[in-house]
Amino acid sequence: MQSLGVIGQLARYPVKSMQGEALASAALTLQGFAEDRRYAFVQANSRGPFPWLTARELPELLYYRTSVEKAGTPEVAVAVATAHGEHWPIESDELRKALETRSGKPLFLLRDYRGSYDVAPVSLISRQTVARIAEESGAKENSWRFRPNLLVDLKDAGPFDELQWVGKTLRIGSAARIAITEVDQRCVMITLDPATGESSPEILKCVVQKHGQSAGIYATVLTPGEVRAGDPILLEA
Repeated sequence: MQSLGVIGQLARYPVKSMQGEALASAALTLQGFAEDRRYAFVQANSRGPFPWLTARELPELLYYRTSVEKAGTPEVAVAVATAHGEHWPIESDELRKALETRSGKPLFLLRDYRGSYDVAPVSLISRQTVARIAEESGAKENSWRFRPNLLVDLKDAGPFDELQWVGKTLRIGSAARIAITEVDQRCVMITLDPATGESSPEILKCVVQKHGQSAGIYATVLTPGEVRAGDPILLEA
């Protein structure tokens, strides 16, 4: 097997479009990382393919902090700290009603054990790609705006080289295996600063014009296992 790099950061995003959590380790299941994107607020009147309430409609969602309590147990729960200083359980009516008022849209809370993913349960991008986009767009480097599960430090490779892994199988750490299915076609979400919600359109313009709208890759899970920050990523022959 060929060594491709190591996991520089491991993250999950318990609620669609809200802040993620950096983790030292996490269980990778056939449905993705445990508690990743398990909750989403759905626009009740939407008939589109992406009915969730996201930062496209309400940018302040990006700085709603989430925390997972009693992870890995039947009593697992998610708490949300809003940008307005409120603290509520994810399933509270108060949080839903506040989001309805702020977005102007009727909502309901969806919990899906398979995750509310745009494409696939695992997303990956390299530090080298993030740095190149920042350099070319003139924006501050910030990997969180790309919302990856795995931020990878490549070994002997350059920016966007991870796009060449599509159709291949990777081993992460000692047991977990993922199949790279497709490149990540980026949207306006990457223009939104994850700390302030402010828009930097030049970031998406850079990715579209210079890189065919692609930055990062998606994967499905072939073999579950525990994944840790610092784990090696290996290309299977």
